[in-house]
Amino acid sequence: MRIAAVTMVRNDEFYLKKWVEYYGSQLGKENLYIYFDGEDQLIPSFCEGAHAEIKPRMLGQVVKTEKLRLQFLSERAAELMRQGYDWVIGSDADEYLIVDPKTGMGLREYISQMKKRAVVSGFGVDVGQHLKKEGVITADKPFLAQRKYAYLCSRYTKTSLISQPVRWGSGFHRVKGHDYHIDPNLYLFHFGSIDLKMIERRMTNNDLISTGRLRHIKKRARTIFVISSARILRWDRVVPFVRFIQSFVRPIYALNKPWNTLYKYVVEIPDRFSTIV
Repeated sequence: MRIAAVTMVRNDEFYLKKWVEYYGSQLGKENLYIYFDGEDQLIPSFCEGAHAEIKPRMLGQVVKTEKLRLQFLSERAAELMRQGYDWVIGSDADEYLIVDPKTGMGLREYISQMKKRAVVSGFGVDVGQHLKKEGVITADKPFLAQRKYAYLCSRYTKTSLISQPVRWGSGFHRVKGHDYHIDPNLYLFHFGSIDLKMIERRMTNNDLISTGRLRHIKKRARTIFVISSARILRWDRVVPFVRFIQSFVRPIYALNKPWNTLYKYVVEIPDRFSTIV
């Protein structure tokens, strides 16, 4: 099967380089489609071999620009399917759809043998820095070799994988007219909370602040504090339970988004994931 991955970024080379490395190794760089938000950016050399385009800046506050961004990416995904792609992965540059290594399969192989559904989700794993046990992150080693703990947050169980044209909601969090199917072997690892110092630098970034993203950045810091203070639970015991809850429970305010109660489940990530990203 032909599988593409799409993303849109602005001034985020740290994560984008890892995104290109990961999805390029899994799908082939020729199947990556990267859009840069703003003509004041340059296409980095590590994007060579992928499809990379610079687009005019989407101006405005975060709520407005997120709708525009996801409308644009939904249209690009539909276009890719018309060109012959069977599946399209949509994600932010700090999110990576990963197959559980215990399957013995890579991402392309696993998706190719899946039953075709309009929308498939990986179970959300919000990876964060444990301030008492982990130091500053470096780009020259796999993230999961440096970060061992994660908050099981339904916010990151996203509608990342589609097999027909749909309209993604802001942040890929939902798809209009479709419920969630959470695959038992797929995970969406989010790495936006892996380093407190990096988050603190973003809090002083005028470009981010001017578009109303400060509140979003502070949420990432809260993930770190949750992980650093919570009781650490066993992955293989807790993840199936929380996945089951998210498969059926929906909040009243958003009936097409998953929910996993108010308890903060924090787990240690198994070593089998440590070399993947």
